[in-house]
Amino acid sequence: MRSHEVDYRILGDDLQFVEVELDPQETVVAESGAMMYIEDGITFEVKMGDGSEPNQGAWGKLKSAGKRALAGESVYLAHFTNQGGGRRKVAFAAPYPGKIVPLDLAQLGGRIRAQRNAFLCAARGTKLDIALNRKLGVGFFGGEGFILQDISGDGMAFLHAGGTIVEKRLVGEKLRIDTGCVVAFEPQIEFSIERAGRASTMFLGGEGLFLATLEGTGRVWLQSLPFSKVVDEVIRHIPPPSNSG
Repeated sequence: MRSHEVDYRILGDDLQFVEVELDPQETVVAESGAMMYIEDGITFEVKMGDGSEPNQGAWGKLKSAGKRALAGESVYLAHFTNQGGGRRKVAFAAPYPGKIVPLDLAQLGGRIRAQRNAFLCAARGTKLDIALNRKLGVGFFGGEGFILQDISGDGMAFLHAGGTIVEKRLVGEKLRIDTGCVVAFEPQIEFSIERAGRASTMFLGGEGLFLATLEGTGRVWLQSLPFSKVVDEVIRHIPPPSNSG
């Protein structure tokens, strides 16, 4: 099905949210718990599946839910529909400091690959699936890059990422990146994992044992501060428990 055409604006700086404006009977689909506020006239319900295939049946919904569970995502998505007589707004907030990335899938060939947990919301009609990177190195060492989200359609989709976001255009190039800093890339880009360098560099360099590689021609989106690094830093600075009684 064709995606609903939604208008939007992104507000905020380092703690952003996206405000989506819906015409009557338009719907936006979001991760459960992402909603910030809704105006009167918008109703919502939690469903199994993204609604892009209305006639897929119970088995199709269960299969889709199983894929999302494999990717570590909730099996349910929230559907927000404008049941009022005029235009109404609903807003969705990112779960941690960073930026929201708006993607017009129609301008991106209809498909994008993204890290799991990056999806925030999208116009109804957008299909959410997973893509397993079957390369052995990615499976063992890729961490965030082993299971990717496959997002397809012809409408607007919104991702969230940590820190500052940069869009780079590769032209037959190869870019090496910290595995957690990849947000999304066009599907013609080849994603892989390679060693960071010699053994001394890998173990003493402080940059991790392996790097992600993106190679080919197309657009990629990178984040400066993966949430996993924030968590690691917080844990590293937590003082050990006192043994005093």
